[in-house]
Amino acid sequence: MSNKVKLEDARRVIAAAEKKAAEIGQPMNIAVADEGGNLVSHVRMDGAWLGSVDISIKKAYTSRAFDISTKDLAGHSQSGNQFFGIHASNDGKIMIFAGGIPLKSDGKVVGAVGVSGGSGDQDHAVAEAGAAAF
Repeated sequence: MSNKVKLEDARRVIAAAEKKAAEIGQPMNIAVADEGGNLVSHVRMDGAWLGSVDISIKKAYTSRAFDISTKDLAGHSQSGNQFFGIHASNDGKIMIFAGGIPLKSDGKVVGAVGVSGGSGDQDHAVAEAGAAAF
């Protein structure tokens, strides 16, 4: 496997995530970002919330920018914790809701997947399915 997220990789991640979203009956927005946090590909499943397009892309960016799942970052960013206020950084591009997961090649983060459109648990489960296909 290459250490870059190519379009074919993004399509494979999205296909696996779409399959999981269909299984749980929740249409999703699914975004894949490269090592620089740039969007490689995005899909809005039929019936998925329009407002979640932006959120899915920002979850992928956030997960890559900090090399952490957004679910874990959410815990660290609550009041009194070390990353409280982080969502205000990076010109508002930081999303601290579950659904963003880093994509790794040879132990190194090379991109991320971001999913939005359901509950936090649903978003995270769909993102996990996508990341597993990477």
